[in-house]
Formats: sequence, C-alpha cells, structure tokens
Amino acid sequence: MRAERPQLGSSAAFSSDGVLHAVVKEGEHVVLYRSADAGASWGSAQLVNSVPEPISADGENRPKIAFAGDGAVLVSWTRPLAKRFSGEIRFARAAAGGAFSPPITVHQDRSEITHRFDSMLVTRSGQVVIAWIDKRDLVEARAAGREDYKGAAIYAAVSHDGGRSFEPERKVADHSCECCRIALAEDEHGRPLALWRHVFEPNERDHALAVLGNDDSPLRFERATFDRWRIDACPHHGPSLVVAADGTRHAVWFNEREGEGRVFYGRLADGRVEGQRTVGGQRAAHADIALADARIAVVWKEFDGERTRLLAELSDDGGHSFHTQVLASTAGASDQPRVLSQGDALFVFWRTADEGMKGYAL
Repeated sequence: MRAERPQLGSSAAFSSDGVLHAVVKEGEHVVLYRSADAGASWGSAQLVNSVPEPISADGENRPKIAFAGDGAVLVSWTRPLAKRFSGEIRFARAAAGGAFSPPITVHQDRSEITHRFDSMLVTRSGQVVIAWIDKRDLVEARAAGREDYKGAAIYAAVSHDGGRSFEPERKVADHSCECCRIALAEDEHGRPLALWRHVFEPNERDHALAVLGNDDSPLRFERATFDRWRIDACPHHGPSLVVAADGTRHAVWFNEREGEGRVFYGRLADGRVEGQRTVGGQRAAHADIALADARIAVVWKEFDGERTRLLAELSDDGGHSFHTQVLASTAGASDQPRVLSQGDALFVFWRTADEGMKGYAL
C-alpha cells in the first residue's frame, strides 16, 4: 500500500518586531509557531482553531499568515468538506499577544462546492484581501445544461477593519485554472493585484492579472504571460508576484513553452513580458519571489536525482541579471519554499520532513 504523502504545506511571515511566525497543520488544527532567532529554534505551539476541523496543507493549498496594521495575527486556510474537491475558506484573528477568535467562513456562499486555494494580502492602507478558486459558476452553468464553461472562477473578499469582518465576496474572473495557487501583491499605488493561471481560448493555460478595485466597478483582467500552453488539466503550479516602487511587476511562474515545462522569470508590462528567462534546470519547481529595496530574490526547489535542493537567485539591478546560491538540500519530502522580506533583508523559509522548519538569510 502506498504511503500517504506528508502534508507539509506551511507559511511564514515576520512581525514588525522581527519575530518569525509560521503556521502549519497538525492533525485537525492550524498551529502557530514563533521564532525569535530567524528559524534556528521555535517556541511552543499556539492553536489557531481550538475546535478540530479538516485542514488542507499541501503545497498549493496551505494555511496562510499575515499581520494587520495593529499587529494582530491573521490566518486563513481551506477546510475540506465531505464532497470531493469541495471546501470553505476559513479565517481567524488574534490580537497581538492574544488568543485567536473562533474561525469564520469568509464567503457568504455556503454551497458544498469548491472554495479552495486561498491567498491573503494586507495592503499598506490596512485592507485584508482574501482570494480563492470557486466553482459556483461552473455548477450553475452545468445546472442550466451548458457544458461550455471551462475551469473555475476567482473570487475575493475584502475586510476594511483589520479582519474583524468581511464584505460580501466579488467575482474577479471566470475561467481560472482549477488547482493553482493565486499570487497577490500590492502595486505602487497601494492597490491589490491578483495573478493566476487562466484558461484562455481555445484552451491555453497562461496567466491573467487583475487590479482588485475598492468600489463596485466591473473588474477587468489582462493576459500576463504568452507561452500558449495547451493542456486540458491543471498543473498544480501557481505563480508568484511582487511590485517594485517604480511599478515594475516581477513574476515567476511555471509553463510549458516549445514543448518543455520550465520555471520562468519575467517583468509583466502592459500586455507583454520583458526579460523572460528560465529559472534553474529542467526539474526546477514551485518558485517564489520577493524584493527588498532594489534587491530581488527568486527561490525554488529542484530534484537532482538523489536529493531535493533549495536554490536562490539574487538580483541587484532590477531583474536584469542574477547570481545563484545553493542554500540547502534534503533526502526526504519537502514543502514549497517561501521567500520573505524584512526591511532591507531577504530570507528563505523551507520546511522538510527530515529537517523541520528552517530559515536561510540571503
């Protein structure tokens, strides 16, 4: 009998006092750990959900963590439901140094359908944005006898009070891919951006980019990548996005181009991609990107046939050139790496089955 794959999906973030926080799944709980020495050691666990419930914690669908402007700890996750591929987006808040409030379900739709693969962003103005993949429109189309609806949809809900409550969710776009993480980032104007894998006609799974507005105006999106990967499936391999102070949108993503599946880096600009290049080798996977002042870091993991290596590329010139570092390796299972910024410093968080949760300064 094949052993069940360990669910190592986790997230980390620095609070304003420099303490590293990480959220992981332990049984039917989301658990918060704190490290005062950048991941060298961890304190005792704090339960996020005191009442047990199912938790999703694979690489693309893991618990998330962020901080409100008043220092409150914000955690989101997906709770699987009984029906296959169904779920709810859950959220809990803890005042700085306090216990977590009982979790809430973010969306008003309570159908037993896909609400999964949540992502969370807190903007400089204090907005808490949670976006997810949602299949209510697919279900509605099929109930009406329409079989032409492709993929799923992207929905988002916003909190204007630091996560104490959320406005009703809004649809961002129809026809997203079904199982790839959504990248959220803040642009130079303080607006939240969403980048996701989209199903373009006739069936090209490239990426789309949208500004998530603050009013009731229709949401619009644009095509962001142009690799024209035709595949009637989801690769479980979402993008990552950061925006520099000058408005440059730096992204990493996975696509097939000219018959070869690779990780790419590029700068997304007005319906085109500048400086697109491959990242790592043929087995590079699950890249993440962050910036601190003028420095840009891309991290990924890559299997070399015996071990999985953690690698990083650093750029000091706005993404025009990079140099590579090998940070670690493991012989066992591993989560996707996360790259974090703290002031003008860059830092990598990686959880493995054998070595646990570790931090690596760049």
